[in-house]
Amino acid sequence: MGGVSSLTPPRVLTVAGSDSGGGAGIQADLKTMLALGVHGMSVIAAVTAQNSLGVQGYWELPPEAVRAQLDSVLGDIGAQAIKTGMLASPVLVETVAAALAAYDAPVVVDPVGVSKHGDSLLAPEAVDTLRTRLLPVATVVTPNLWEVEQLTSIKVEDERDLRRAADAVLALGPRWALVKGGHLPGEPVDLLTDGEREHRFRAERLDNRHTHGTGCTLASAIASYLALGQDVPEAVGSAKRYVTGAIGLGFPLGSGIGPVDHAWQWR
Repeated sequence: MGGVSSLTPPRVLTVAGSDSGGGAGIQADLKTMLALGVHGMSVIAAVTAQNSLGVQGYWELPPEAVRAQLDSVLGDIGAQAIKTGMLASPVLVETVAAALAAYDAPVVVDPVGVSKHGDSLLAPEAVDTLRTRLLPVATVVTPNLWEVEQLTSIKVEDERDLRRAADAVLALGPRWALVKGGHLPGEPVDLLTDGEREHRFRAERLDNRHTHGTGCTLASAIASYLALGQDVPEAVGSAKRYVTGAIGLGFPLGSGIGPVDHAWQWR
Protein backbone atom coordinates (compact mmCIF):
# COMPACT_ATOMS: atom_id res chain seq x y z
CA MET A 1 0.00 0.00 0.00
CA GLY A 2 3.01 2.32 -0.09
CA GLY A 3 4.57 4.08 2.88
CA VAL A 4 2.16 6.47 4.59
CA SER A 5 3.45 9.02 7.08
CA SER A 6 1.40 11.01 9.56
CA LEU A 7 1.77 13.94 7.14
CA THR A 8 -0.02 12.10 4.33
CA PRO A 9 -3.65 13.24 3.99
CA PRO A 10 -6.41 10.72 3.31
CA ARG A 11 -6.40 9.63 -0.35
CA VAL A 12 -9.43 9.65 -2.65
CA LEU A 13 -9.50 8.20 -6.16
CA THR A 14 -11.82 9.42 -8.91
CA VAL A 15 -12.58 7.19 -11.90
CA ALA A 16 -14.30 9.41 -14.46
CA GLY A 17 -14.10 11.42 -17.66
CA SER A 18 -11.99 14.50 -18.28
CA ASP A 19 -13.81 17.81 -18.84
CA SER A 20 -11.67 20.07 -21.03
CA GLY A 21 -13.64 23.09 -19.76
CA GLY A 22 -12.54 22.38 -16.18
CA GLY A 23 -15.97 22.56 -14.54
CA ALA A 24 -17.04 18.93 -14.21
CA GLY A 25 -15.55 15.43 -14.40
CA ILE A 26 -12.02 14.67 -13.25
CA GLN A 27 -11.18 18.36 -12.99
CA ALA A 28 -14.13 19.12 -10.67
CA ASP A 29 -13.33 16.02 -8.63
CA LEU A 30 -9.69 16.97 -8.03
CA LYS A 31 -10.59 20.59 -7.19
CA THR A 32 -13.19 19.38 -4.67
CA MET A 33 -10.72 16.99 -3.07
CA LEU A 34 -8.07 19.69 -2.73
CA ALA A 35 -10.63 22.09 -1.23
CA LEU A 36 -11.67 19.49 1.37
CA GLY A 37 -8.17 18.51 2.46
CA VAL A 38 -7.68 15.08 0.89
CA HIS A 39 -5.18 13.94 -1.74
CA GLY A 40 -7.00 13.39 -5.02
CA MET A 41 -5.90 10.79 -7.59
CA SER A 42 -7.44 10.00 -10.96
CA VAL A 43 -8.20 7.20 -13.37
CA ILE A 44 -9.32 8.75 -16.66
CA ALA A 45 -11.93 6.58 -18.39
CA ALA A 46 -12.84 8.97 -21.21
CA VAL A 47 -11.80 12.31 -22.65
CA THR A 48 -14.43 14.89 -23.58
CA ALA A 49 -14.24 17.93 -25.81
CA GLN A 50 -16.45 20.16 -23.71
CA ASN A 51 -17.06 23.82 -22.93
CA SER A 52 -19.74 26.05 -21.42
CA LEU A 53 -22.08 25.28 -24.35
CA GLY A 54 -22.03 21.48 -24.14
CA VAL A 55 -20.12 18.33 -25.05
CA GLN A 56 -18.80 18.38 -28.59
CA GLY A 57 -17.42 14.84 -28.48
CA TYR A 58 -16.00 12.10 -26.27
CA TRP A 59 -13.52 9.28 -26.66
CA GLU A 60 -13.25 6.29 -24.35
CA LEU A 61 -9.88 5.01 -23.24
CA PRO A 62 -9.11 1.34 -23.94
CA PRO A 63 -10.11 -0.92 -21.03
CA GLU A 64 -6.49 -2.01 -20.53
CA ALA A 65 -5.50 1.64 -20.00
CA VAL A 66 -8.24 2.08 -17.39
CA ARG A 67 -7.31 -1.18 -15.66
CA ALA A 68 -3.60 -0.22 -15.64
CA GLN A 69 -4.38 3.14 -14.01
CA LEU A 70 -6.50 1.40 -11.34
CA ASP A 71 -3.75 -1.15 -10.65
CA SER A 72 -1.07 1.55 -10.47
CA VAL A 73 -2.92 3.69 -7.94
CA LEU A 74 -4.57 1.04 -5.79
CA GLY A 75 -1.59 -1.33 -5.86
CA ASP A 76 0.93 1.25 -4.60
CA ILE A 77 -0.77 4.27 -3.03
CA GLY A 78 -4.16 2.96 -1.98
CA ALA A 79 -7.32 4.95 -1.31
CA GLN A 80 -9.58 5.62 1.66
CA ALA A 81 -12.52 6.25 -0.70
CA ILE A 82 -13.27 5.94 -4.42
CA LYS A 83 -15.67 7.96 -6.59
CA THR A 84 -16.87 6.92 -10.05
CA GLY A 85 -18.36 9.23 -12.67
CA MET A 86 -18.56 9.01 -16.45
CA LEU A 87 -17.67 5.47 -17.54
CA ALA A 88 -19.19 5.67 -21.05
CA SER A 89 -19.39 2.01 -22.19
CA PRO A 90 -20.26 -1.51 -20.94
CA VAL A 91 -16.65 -2.72 -21.06
CA LEU A 92 -15.41 0.25 -18.99
CA VAL A 93 -18.19 -0.17 -16.41
CA GLU A 94 -17.30 -3.88 -16.21
CA THR A 95 -13.56 -3.15 -15.89
CA VAL A 96 -14.04 -0.63 -13.10
CA ALA A 97 -16.63 -2.71 -11.23
CA ALA A 98 -14.33 -5.76 -11.22
CA ALA A 99 -11.43 -3.74 -9.77
CA LEU A 100 -13.54 -2.04 -7.10
CA ALA A 101 -15.26 -5.26 -6.01
CA ALA A 102 -11.83 -6.57 -5.07
CA TYR A 103 -10.80 -3.44 -3.14
CA ASP A 104 -11.88 -2.62 0.41
CA ALA A 105 -12.83 1.06 0.48
CA PRO A 106 -16.14 2.93 0.33
CA VAL A 107 -17.30 3.60 -3.24
CA VAL A 108 -19.46 6.58 -4.24
CA VAL A 109 -21.11 6.00 -7.63
CA ASP A 110 -22.37 9.00 -9.57
CA PRO A 111 -24.29 7.15 -12.33
CA VAL A 112 -23.56 9.75 -14.99
CA GLY A 113 -25.89 9.35 -17.95
CA VAL A 114 -26.25 12.81 -19.41
CA SER A 115 -24.48 16.17 -19.15
CA LYS A 116 -25.93 19.41 -17.77
CA HIS A 117 -26.63 20.37 -21.39
CA GLY A 118 -28.52 17.15 -22.17
CA ASP A 119 -25.63 15.44 -24.02
CA SER A 120 -25.51 11.66 -23.53
CA LEU A 121 -22.37 10.44 -21.72
CA LEU A 122 -23.33 6.77 -21.35
CA ALA A 123 -24.02 4.34 -24.19
CA PRO A 124 -27.60 2.98 -23.85
CA GLU A 125 -26.27 -0.57 -23.72
CA ALA A 126 -24.09 0.36 -20.71
CA VAL A 127 -27.08 1.13 -18.46
CA ASP A 128 -27.72 -2.54 -17.75
CA THR A 129 -24.04 -3.14 -16.93
CA LEU A 130 -24.15 -0.19 -14.54
CA ARG A 131 -27.22 -1.69 -12.84
CA THR A 132 -25.92 -5.23 -12.54
CA ARG A 133 -22.17 -4.78 -12.02
CA LEU A 134 -21.34 -1.36 -10.56
CA LEU A 135 -24.28 -0.55 -8.27
CA PRO A 136 -23.83 -3.74 -6.21
CA VAL A 137 -20.32 -2.57 -5.20
CA ALA A 138 -21.46 0.97 -4.29
CA THR A 139 -21.53 2.29 -0.75
CA VAL A 140 -23.58 5.30 -1.93
CA VAL A 141 -25.14 5.94 -5.34
CA THR A 142 -26.16 9.54 -6.17
CA PRO A 143 -28.64 9.62 -9.09
CA ASN A 144 -30.56 12.69 -10.17
CA LEU A 145 -34.18 12.24 -11.20
CA TRP A 146 -33.36 11.56 -14.85
CA GLU A 147 -30.80 8.91 -13.82
CA VAL A 148 -33.31 7.34 -11.41
CA GLU A 149 -35.72 6.94 -14.32
CA GLN A 150 -32.95 5.54 -16.53
CA LEU A 151 -31.99 2.97 -13.87
CA THR A 152 -35.40 2.00 -12.45
CA SER A 153 -38.07 3.31 -14.88
CA ILE A 154 -39.60 5.25 -11.96
CA LYS A 155 -40.55 8.83 -12.81
CA VAL A 156 -40.35 11.10 -9.76
CA GLU A 157 -42.91 13.89 -10.01
CA ASP A 158 -43.00 15.20 -6.44
CA GLU A 159 -41.36 14.66 -3.06
CA ARG A 160 -43.72 11.79 -2.23
CA ASP A 161 -42.13 9.69 -5.00
CA LEU A 162 -38.58 10.03 -3.63
CA ARG A 163 -38.71 7.10 -1.20
CA ARG A 164 -40.22 4.72 -3.76
CA ALA A 165 -37.48 5.72 -6.20
CA ALA A 166 -34.75 5.28 -3.56
CA ASP A 167 -36.04 1.82 -2.65
CA ALA A 168 -35.96 0.82 -6.33
CA VAL A 169 -32.34 2.02 -6.54
CA LEU A 170 -31.46 0.11 -3.34
CA ALA A 171 -32.92 -3.05 -4.90
CA LEU A 172 -30.04 -2.88 -7.41
CA GLY A 173 -27.52 -3.49 -4.61
CA PRO A 174 -25.91 -0.31 -3.20
CA ARG A 175 -25.81 0.15 0.59
CA TRP A 176 -27.22 3.70 0.44
CA ALA A 177 -29.16 5.65 -2.19
CA LEU A 178 -29.11 9.45 -2.36
CA VAL A 179 -31.87 10.55 -4.73
CA LYS A 180 -31.29 14.16 -5.74
CA GLY A 181 -34.57 16.05 -6.03
CA GLY A 182 -33.18 19.41 -7.14
CA HIS A 183 -35.20 19.35 -10.36
CA LEU A 184 -38.54 19.10 -8.54
CA PRO A 185 -40.59 22.27 -8.18
CA GLY A 186 -40.36 24.13 -4.87
CA GLU A 187 -37.64 23.84 -2.24
CA PRO A 188 -34.88 21.40 -3.29
CA VAL A 189 -34.81 18.19 -1.24
CA ASP A 190 -32.56 15.14 -1.49
CA LEU A 191 -33.46 11.81 0.12
CA LEU A 192 -30.79 9.49 1.58
CA THR A 193 -31.75 6.01 2.78
CA ASP A 194 -30.29 2.56 3.38
CA GLY A 195 -33.78 1.05 3.41
CA GLU A 196 -34.16 1.50 7.17
CA ARG A 197 -32.87 4.96 8.11
CA GLU A 198 -34.03 7.98 6.12
CA HIS A 199 -32.51 11.46 5.95
CA ARG A 200 -33.85 14.43 3.98
CA PHE A 201 -31.53 17.28 3.07
CA ARG A 202 -33.13 20.60 2.20
CA ALA A 203 -31.48 23.73 0.84
CA GLU A 204 -32.71 27.03 -0.44
CA ARG A 205 -33.00 27.30 -4.22
CA LEU A 206 -30.22 29.62 -5.34
CA ASP A 207 -30.81 32.01 -8.21
CA ASN A 208 -27.68 31.08 -10.16
CA ARG A 209 -27.64 29.32 -13.54
CA HIS A 210 -23.91 28.57 -13.28
CA THR A 211 -24.18 25.04 -11.91
CA HIS A 212 -21.97 23.00 -14.25
CA GLY A 213 -20.27 20.17 -12.34
CA THR A 214 -22.74 20.02 -9.43
CA GLY A 215 -23.21 16.23 -9.53
CA CYS A 216 -19.51 15.45 -9.88
CA THR A 217 -18.69 17.87 -7.08
CA LEU A 218 -21.28 16.43 -4.69
CA ALA A 219 -20.16 12.81 -5.22
CA SER A 220 -16.49 13.78 -4.81
CA ALA A 221 -17.27 15.73 -1.65
CA ILE A 222 -19.11 12.71 -0.19
CA ALA A 223 -16.10 10.49 -1.00
CA SER A 224 -13.74 13.06 0.56
CA TYR A 225 -15.71 13.24 3.81
CA LEU A 226 -15.93 9.43 3.95
CA ALA A 227 -12.13 9.31 3.61
CA LEU A 228 -11.90 11.84 6.45
CA GLY A 229 -13.77 9.40 8.69
CA GLN A 230 -17.38 10.59 8.60
CA ASP A 231 -20.21 8.05 8.30
CA VAL A 232 -22.51 8.16 5.27
CA PRO A 233 -25.26 10.50 6.61
CA GLU A 234 -22.63 12.88 8.05
CA ALA A 235 -20.61 12.83 4.83
CA VAL A 236 -23.68 13.59 2.72
CA GLY A 237 -24.68 16.47 5.02
CA SER A 238 -21.17 17.94 4.92
CA ALA A 239 -20.98 17.50 1.15
CA LYS A 240 -24.36 19.20 0.68
CA ARG A 241 -23.16 22.24 2.66
CA TYR A 242 -20.00 22.45 0.55
CA VAL A 243 -21.90 22.15 -2.74
CA THR A 244 -24.54 24.71 -1.71
CA GLY A 245 -21.75 27.22 -1.07
CA ALA A 246 -20.13 26.34 -4.39
CA ILE A 247 -23.40 26.83 -6.31
CA GLY A 248 -24.00 30.15 -4.60
CA LEU A 249 -20.73 31.48 -6.03
CA GLY A 250 -20.88 29.72 -9.42
CA PHE A 251 -19.49 32.09 -12.04
CA PRO A 252 -19.95 32.81 -15.75
CA LEU A 253 -17.50 31.15 -18.12
CA GLY A 254 -17.63 31.27 -21.92
CA SER A 255 -21.06 32.02 -23.35
CA GLY A 256 -23.04 29.18 -21.75
CA ILE A 257 -23.40 27.61 -18.31
CA GLY A 258 -20.50 28.34 -15.97
CA PRO A 259 -19.15 26.09 -13.19
CA VAL A 260 -19.73 26.03 -9.46
CA ASP A 261 -16.90 27.62 -7.46
CA HIS A 262 -14.86 24.83 -5.89
CA ALA A 263 -12.71 27.35 -4.02
CA TRP A 264 -15.62 29.32 -2.50
CA GLN A 265 -14.46 28.72 1.09
CA TRP A 266 -11.19 30.52 0.34
CA ARG A 267 -12.71 33.62 -1.26
